[in-house]
Amino acid sequence: MKNAKRSLFTFVSVLALSSTLFAGTTLAADKTYQVTAPVLEVTDSTITVQKGKEKWQMARTKDTKVTGDLKVGAKVTIMYTMTAVSVEAKGDGKEAKGDAKADKPAQK
Repeated sequence: MKNAKRSLFTFVSVLALSSTLFAGTTLAADKTYQVTAPVLEVTDSTITVQKGKEKWQMARTKDTKVTGDLKVGAKVTIMYTMTAVSVEAKGDGKEAKGDAKADKPAQK
């Protein structure tokens, strides 16, 4: 009986831990951002807006939901997500010992 309780406890613990980890991953993937700005250009595949001095070009697909009249000059609010397409890591993130000394001024 003791082993059965231990096995059940272990199963429930693993289930709870995996649920927590999965939920964290899902929340990160679902995070949305928004930008509100006037439209500079509209094509079948992009929407370009001017936010301050910066031009933002957003990709759009056939699945992008558009409400209202999307045209140049219209003020729009775009909801978007950020998804990495590829990642290339270079080095191990640690500075070489010689490089760290070269960046620091000599102490007197």
